[in-house]
Amino acid sequence: MNELVGKRALVTGGTSGIGRAAAEALAREGAHVLVSGRDAVRGDAVVAAIRSAGGKADFAAADLADAGSVRALARQAARIGGHVDILVNNAGVFPFGPTPDASDQDIDAVYAVNVKAPFILVGELAPAMAARGKGSIINVLTMVAHFGVAGMALYGSSKAALSLLTKAWAAEFGPSGVRVNAVSPGPTRTEGTESMGDQLNQLASLAPAGRPAAPEEIASAISYLAGDEASFVHGAVLDVDGGRNAA
Repeated sequence: MNELVGKRALVTGGTSGIGRAAAEALAREGAHVLVSGRDAVRGDAVVAAIRSAGGKADFAAADLADAGSVRALARQAARIGGHVDILVNNAGVFPFGPTPDASDQDIDAVYAVNVKAPFILVGELAPAMAARGKGSIINVLTMVAHFGVAGMALYGSSKAALSLLTKAWAAEFGPSGVRVNAVSPGPTRTEGTESMGDQLNQLASLAPAGRPAAPEEIASAISYLAGDEASFVHGAVLDVDGGRNAA
């Protein structure tokens, strides 16, 4: 239905998995999507796929572990069409393992990408959205931001911080017309989770759905929150976890 025609979206971590599916879904709705990631080859492939389907897309390389690169990405995104209407903070790193095994470098990297980068992007882009009186920000969380899982303390805590930021930003920018929400995926079969093998299936089996999600299923929720059908949704965390919270 091309609800997002004329809108411009930035999707971080958009070269694979949930990010790629989200970029493609937003483009199908008519948005001009800036796909961000570290790998130009994969980024160009996503852009080519979107364009071949009749959509509009560009690629912007960025290292979200580096604050300077994040700010440069925000400036580049704002130059495309002069503004950003939709920001999808999807990029994330998720090392698993016992807490004592986490190095200082691990801790810094996880919080830089999962917390600091979204914080900078919102700080750079949300004020302009507020000045225009409209905009949508969607943060991608994880179900382990809501409950404790052994071996996921570092990853889960970083996404729990982003969950709180979702609500804080909704309170801060919502009165100016900027909607800030989040999706919280359960186990999802992507390139990044291939190494989990059957462990992903076991984790997914604990939920009523009993299976891992496809990236497109998470992208559908992101697309919903980006559009006008969610015009009265502020500060919400939409669980897309196969019912894990009900289990």
